[in-house]
Amino acid sequence: MLEKMFKLKENNTTVKTEVLAGITTFMTMAYILAVNPNLLSAAGMDSEAVLIATCLASFVGTLAMALMANYPFALAPGMGLNAYFAYTVCGSMGYSWKVALIAVFVEGLIFIVLSLTNVREAIFNAIPATLKKGVSAGIGLFIAFIGLQGAHIVVNSDSTLLTYVDFAGNWHTEGICAVLALIGLIITVVLYVKGIKGSILIGIIATWVLGMICQAAGIYTIDAENGFYSLYPTFALTDFTSIGKTFGQCFTADFDGVGVFNFIVVLLSFLFVDMFDTIGTLIGVSDKAGMLDEEGKLPRIKPALLADAIATSVGAVFGTSTTTTYVESSAGVGAGARTGLASVVTGFLFLIAILFAPIFTAIPGFATAPALIFVGFLMVSAIIKVDFEDITEAVPAYLCLIAMPLMYSIAEGIAIGVISYVVINLICGKAKKITPLMYVLAVLFVLKYIFL
Repeated sequence: MLEKMFKLKENNTTVKTEVLAGITTFMTMAYILAVNPNLLSAAGMDSEAVLIATCLASFVGTLAMALMANYPFALAPGMGLNAYFAYTVCGSMGYSWKVALIAVFVEGLIFIVLSLTNVREAIFNAIPATLKKGVSAGIGLFIAFIGLQGAHIVVNSDSTLLTYVDFAGNWHTEGICAVLALIGLIITVVLYVKGIKGSILIGIIATWVLGMICQAAGIYTIDAENGFYSLYPTFALTDFTSIGKTFGQCFTADFDGVGVFNFIVVLLSFLFVDMFDTIGTLIGVSDKAGMLDEEGKLPRIKPALLADAIATSVGAVFGTSTTTTYVESSAGVGAGARTGLASVVTGFLFLIAILFAPIFTAIPGFATAPALIFVGFLMVSAIIKVDFEDITEAVPAYLCLIAMPLMYSIAEGIAIGVISYVVINLICGKAKKITPLMYVLAVLFVLKYIFL
């Protein structure tokens, strides 16, 4: 049955590989179970209700991706989008979280229409092959950067913005976390080189176990005020009745004092970032998995985009910010995932997480960091396929690559890449290779920077 449903042999994979890869993807994404409730509670939402909504939205979205498109892509409430939801829309703009949720819900409906009418597919296909390589490599740097931060190897600095951790000054917190992450990275690389199945997942678990040993020995100390919690999972159950505090609340939003124009601005902001975050992730992960055809197109992209759109609206009804395709899916792809079976595993783990969320939220950032750093290496290799002899092709890909980690956004990287591609080729007399839709995208990106 699994062979017939997911075409495992056709995709050169096995049930064991897909299951391990699905678990790997979940482990690298599990941090969202702790982060999303924490962020959205700043908007006035009940954190436990948001936790349940996060699990449900991730389950529905990931399962939809598996069954509709048969791709190993997982979905969850997007980072960045949840911060924009809490701190910009509900914070500086002063709107209620119910208004923000209805904006997310409407955004999802618009995406469903755009997915059914081939608009999103056309945008995906309009991006030149060289730029897609830049996107893939840029995402590699981006997730590696996320891993370095999660490991506390890279930390904030007043003088240089970023620097490496002060091992001696913060040894029992940041210092030991950074060392454990580096050890985990070595374990992961060695296992991967030796061809051990599930090497990335083993690396995550081994790093976590080493952390617990360090906590028991007093090398790692708890400092909850600064974000260093116990590494031991707790076995508490979730209060299911709390979901009633967010479920369907988007339909009870009070629009007094909001205004049509302000609502449209909020809606377009969600719409824009979500669209290009999703497209960028699909490009990067599918390129790494070898799923793009000779023309750089992704087969079955329409159902993949439709699953993403449905997840956005469903997530808003449950009570969470925009649900989108996750770049951490690349960890599963790096572990061998090639079909929707891996996504089914990931999706059901999110469902199970409702029961045992405290266990999964105990997975520390330094334990998942080796997976992200190593998968970032695997993805950045796409840059060697860029023709560096053709400056009009190479520079936009390069700008896209460096913009993603430095601007901390996949969408911004694509924007910089598209604008530079159009401008450089137009001025250099190579307008013939620019498609009409690329012109449209470039103009829209410029307008976005002006008005949004």
